[in-house]
Amino acid sequence: MKFPLARILVAVVSAVVASGLTVCFWAEPPEIVNRRPRGTQIIAFGDSLTLGIGASPGRNYPTVLSKKIGRPILNRGVAGDTTSGALARLEKDVLSRDPQIVIVFLGGNDVLQSVPFEQTFSNVDEIIRRIQARGALVVLVEVKPPGVERRFGREFRRLARARGAVLVPEVLRGIFLNPQMMSDHIHFNDAGYAVVAERIYAAMKPYLDESHE
Repeated sequence: MKFPLARILVAVVSAVVASGLTVCFWAEPPEIVNRRPRGTQIIAFGDSLTLGIGASPGRNYPTVLSKKIGRPILNRGVAGDTTSGALARLEKDVLSRDPQIVIVFLGGNDVLQSVPFEQTFSNVDEIIRRIQARGALVVLVEVKPPGVERRFGREFRRLARARGAVLVPEVLRGIFLNPQMMSDHIHFNDAGYAVVAERIYAAMKPYLDESHE
């Protein structure tokens, strides 16, 4: 008995979806907003993981990343900051600094402080939107704290695609809860921050040359 190719493809896709796997082989890549950004400053915007608690002097991820790309990076990390706190200081710490590329690395403290999921991602969405409105490229770091990994991961990916931000996926993979990468139960050590810098660099590297055009 012969089956048309179209029916076979539909059956295969249906089986994959039913198994819970992601079907993405025909998905169009997201259109990146401001891939040739205005502005002059690269800014790391986040909480204590951006500030670099647990790192030796000069070994936080923004400093390590700055050396890799050969450009200064403004470190605008604030220990304990939630997405609400970051949104409140966005104008002062980012928008008024002539941003060109902004690395947004937030969300972990929202989980620690039991901030509602919807509020967290409403804040992240607003932060992305306001940065892009200034003509800057947003590099969004996917934060997946234990216990909410899947939900947070899905929403970070959805926001990156919807807003046209560059996504840094799985930044905590192999670092969080790994004693060789942690300085305490929350913060990284030098080795952990070096991995974070490498992952962010890999995601933003294709856009660095374009930001100079």
